[in-house]
Amino acid sequence: MGGIQTLNTGIPNLDKFAYLGVFSSGWFANPNPFGVMMDSEKYYDMLKENKDKYNDQLKVFWLSMGGKEDIAYENCRVMRDRFDKIGIKYDYFETPDGHTWPVWRESLYQFAPLIFK
Repeated sequence: MGGIQTLNTGIPNLDKFAYLGVFSSGWFANPNPFGVMMDSEKYYDMLKENKDKYNDQLKVFWLSMGGKEDIAYENCRVMRDRFDKIGIKYDYFETPDGHTWPVWRESLYQFAPLIFK
């Protein structure tokens, strides 16, 4: 739940975070296959209501994914589509493989320099 935890913590606490790195995740597209109840709409509403604030204050909003074989790929695709419709700016990185450590290692390698500029 690392990527979802990043989203659920970072989005409502913009006053505490200027950099968000979401690895192999996206809010569950409802209905989700795991039966997990999550009110993703409240987060989308926050983004809609304060789009300019999020775009201005987040120095880096970075999403990464392990390709179509990643179990979270569809959730991330749906989330990116929603961000695009809202007008939220983000960077996206995709590398082949699934929901695996090599994907996250490559994602960290790509993300880390962005937060130390």
